[in-house]
Amino acid sequence: MDFNMKKLASDAGIFFTRAVQFTEEKFGQAEKTELDAHFENLLARADSTKNWTEKILRQTEVLLQPNPSARVEEFLYEKLDRKVPSRVTNGELLAQYMAEAASELGPTTPYGKTLRTVAEAEKRLGAAERDFIHTASISFLTPLRNFLEGDWKTISKERRLLQNRRLDLDACKARLKKAKAAEAKATTVPDFQETRPRNYILSASASALWNDEVDKAEQELRVAQTEFDRQAEVTRLLLEGISSTHVNHLRCLHEFVKSQTTYYAQCYRHMLDLQKQLGSFPGTFVGTTEPASPPLSSTSPTTTAATMPVVPSVAGLAPPGEAALCLEEVAPPASGTRKARVLYDYEAADSSELALLADELITVYSLPGMDPDWLIGERGNKKGKVPVTYLELLS
Repeated sequence: MDFNMKKLASDAGIFFTRAVQFTEEKFGQAEKTELDAHFENLLARADSTKNWTEKILRQTEVLLQPNPSARVEEFLYEKLDRKVPSRVTNGELLAQYMAEAASELGPTTPYGKTLRTVAEAEKRLGAAERDFIHTASISFLTPLRNFLEGDWKTISKERRLLQNRRLDLDACKARLKKAKAAEAKATTVPDFQETRPRNYILSASASALWNDEVDKAEQELRVAQTEFDRQAEVTRLLLEGISSTHVNHLRCLHEFVKSQTTYYAQCYRHMLDLQKQLGSFPGTFVGTTEPASPPLSSTSPTTTAATMPVVPSVAGLAPPGEAALCLEEVAPPASGTRKARVLYDYEAADSSELALLADELITVYSLPGMDPDWLIGERGNKKGKVPVTYLELLS
């Protein structure tokens, strides 16, 4: 118990000394040992790495799980070291609703058959999303989280210890400076009278005491300097390890991009398959009693197509009777022709279509009863069908 009390008193004294040194530094009343420029740059880079890693981690979590309540639930399960329960994705939930609706509204009706087909596609999209979330969490989020909860905590601990060693060192410097000043003052003997020999005795005694105090302060300073140098070296090595962290995070970033590319490619393939399936169904939206498209001159300009071209589905093929029409014999309408810029290269599937080159200008127009996804395109003496999604209509 006596030993613990002594240790407690010693720790309290050290804490008080550091607090006094820190306060005097803030008010400019004490000198501060400055770290070299290279060390300061390492500290700044480490802080920047930590801050941006936190932001990237949080925003990636939002991307993978937009529901904040679900994120909080997953966080609590992780803190309690419990397995996160499996949760259906939004696509899988939509697929479930569509399948139930198809069963109730009639699976043999055109609407019911389409609902069931779309439900199967949404289910595949949901499964792809689940795989993407799982892969991204393991290959990207986990390494970032391990850095923040492991390496960064170690760096922060050693930095705090270095700060304490630096305060101890500066306190020893201040103590030695005061002891030397007092010693110099004590050795400066005033013009004493011979009738006052007691002053000489007191002066010699004070000089000896301050000399011992200087020796003690110098010894403490050497110890503090040694501890500070050792701790600075340990902290420097940890800070230089941030370069290895950057390399690791770079590799994880490549893995994240790879998994994201795979996910979106899967979604694209699923949607193309869905388009083909929907186009093969009779009674779907294409070919219903919707009125034919009015002349293009009276419609608003078509917005620019997406960067990824949509391959025309089966529904984009000419309806019965149109394929037999000889396009060379069809004269363009008196009004309704427009100029269009080709967005992407397009290879004609047969003789009824017109091959396209990116960025070229062609004349396009529509014919009564024609599929709205297609237009007639002219380039010189050549004429043929062209998909609307490959064009940007100009005013």
